[in-house]
Amino acid sequence: MRPILTTEAMRSAEQAAVGGGMSVEMLMERAGAALAEAALRIAGPLPALVLCGPGNNGGDGYVAARQLAARGLPVRIASLGEPKSDAAKWARSQWQGEVEQLSPGTEPAPLMIDSLFGTGLKKGVEATAAQQLCRLAGRASIRVACDLPSGVDSNSGALLGEIPDFDLTVTFGALKPAHRLMPAMRHCGRVVLADIGIETTSRWHEIGPPKLPPLDPEGYKYTRGMVHCVGGAMVGAIALGATAAYRAGAGYVRIGADNYVPNVPAAVVQGLKGRLDDPRIGALLLGPGLGSAGGGLLDEALAAGRPLVLDGDCFSLLDSPKRLHGLNAVLTPHEGEFEELFGRLDGNKAERALEAARQSGSVVVYKGPDTLVASPDGRLGFAPPAPAWLATAGTGDVLAGIVASMVAQGLPGFEAGCAAVWIHGRAAELAGPHMIADDLAAAIPAALDLL
Repeated sequence: MRPILTTEAMRSAEQAAVGGGMSVEMLMERAGAALAEAALRIAGPLPALVLCGPGNNGGDGYVAARQLAARGLPVRIASLGEPKSDAAKWARSQWQGEVEQLSPGTEPAPLMIDSLFGTGLKKGVEATAAQQLCRLAGRASIRVACDLPSGVDSNSGALLGEIPDFDLTVTFGALKPAHRLMPAMRHCGRVVLADIGIETTSRWHEIGPPKLPPLDPEGYKYTRGMVHCVGGAMVGAIALGATAAYRAGAGYVRIGADNYVPNVPAAVVQGLKGRLDDPRIGALLLGPGLGSAGGGLLDEALAAGRPLVLDGDCFSLLDSPKRLHGLNAVLTPHEGEFEELFGRLDGNKAERALEAARQSGSVVVYKGPDTLVASPDGRLGFAPPAPAWLATAGTGDVLAGIVASMVAQGLPGFEAGCAAVWIHGRAAELAGPHMIADDLAAAIPAALDLL
């Protein structure tokens, strides 16, 4: 799992590296070399234009230009002006070629590397420079960003101005929140993390392939995990959740509903509407298709003393997140459901997710194109990019079912949420762009085979 650091945490890590005997120039040389290597691998030996800003991001660009030129590539540099930091001045002094001023007269090149501004930017790129960046990016075949596309707030993922799309972003030491938060994430392209010798520790990370509990040779259906799904008005939603729970490895899945639920595997047991306090239940799944009249069932589930996965209508039925304190719960709201329970919280999405986890005392899987998994103890998992075709009805019900399966199989809430998010995304990739939620559930075993 790749670490994710805020601007402030990244600066502290860099300062610690320098304090440990590594010079800023050495870090810059390693970063520029990694940038050049990644650009060469994605683009091949194309003529390159490197745009250099006045700070250390620009210094990385000067190093990358020198490294590419040493490989025999035709390289030009266009700058916003003279370097201002000592390290950037050093990097500029090592470049033996000409440096032109970035202007409307700057000619494009097939490979464009944006080293204007990186981590820590608080205001947009000056209008003329932003216009030239977009113009040159639009006429390049391959576009590579150094650390972040210029004009991105690295902590929030907000765009501070017009940003072109990049094919590749090369960052150093750790990912930044903007690499995995919208709207910046969609402009980064593929994100490569280069090791330049900075030690990083963080409670925030990009979600990677999970480690699932091994099967017990002496196990049986109940020890593999029972998921009890509480059905409601929309039986299709709970059918998707139950199917996903089984496909994700639960040993026993049952649905308690007023009516028979069609279109579920024959192995799903039905007809057990009550019994929410059954001690064999490893996870209670409640919310998909529950309906506005499900308040009594929600109260019963909260009192049952079993691990909970709450989705959908639960968030409009809960009068306060404080009701969840002391319970073992994982919440899976999308944006609208999140606001129904928590209101409009301040801060960026990462900060809102952590505040929601704190208020509820629960793990929060904050869904969207940039899904986050937040724990009350401060851990935060950022989903890797997932296919846009997940934006179709029922895929959230499938995710809730996978989370319930992971909880029932013995994973703690945070680990269960992270595992489910990873499996969900990979299943979508395998199901393909024309999938519906039923296809997504059917692709879960193939996603598990990737582990």
